[in-house]
Amino acid sequence: MDIEIRQATVEDIPEITTLFRDTIREVNSKHYSDKQIQTWADGANDTQKWEDRINRLYFLVAESHNTIVGFAYLKNCNYFDGLFVHKDFQRQGIASKLLRIIESKVMMDGFEKIKSDVSITALPFFEDHYYDVIKKQKKILKGITFENYVVSKTL
Repeated sequence: MDIEIRQATVEDIPEITTLFRDTIREVNSKHYSDKQIQTWADGANDTQKWEDRINRLYFLVAESHNTIVGFAYLKNCNYFDGLFVHKDFQRQGIASKLLRIIESKVMMDGFEKIKSDVSITALPFFEDHYYDVIKKQKKILKGITFENYVVSKTL
């Protein structure tokens, strides 16, 4: 598959938020309750937050034939804040490609470690890419408790 990686723009927000919502509903639903999925997916509706992320963070999109099939963004230089791949493009190397670019950016910026909070669903992917679990944690989003993991990797 031919994948192009580029910086996200605010014009990408409709595609990014649809991908975010659909991926959570389809892929993460095997590890989280309906209420958790609905609360998490509702994050797609805050377009101002997405615009702020694109304008302020290192935010990449992966495209195939002019369709966004994944995205990733980095916060505070070495905190990997988001990685999502379209529900119909899972297990095709897109997340790995985005991950390598994000890790390269962290190293180029002079950091030796990268950290992230990852979902139960994403944990095996990160473990396969040599991330260590620091701790299991509970996070609260809009009054709903989620279980996830803090992971890190020395680069």
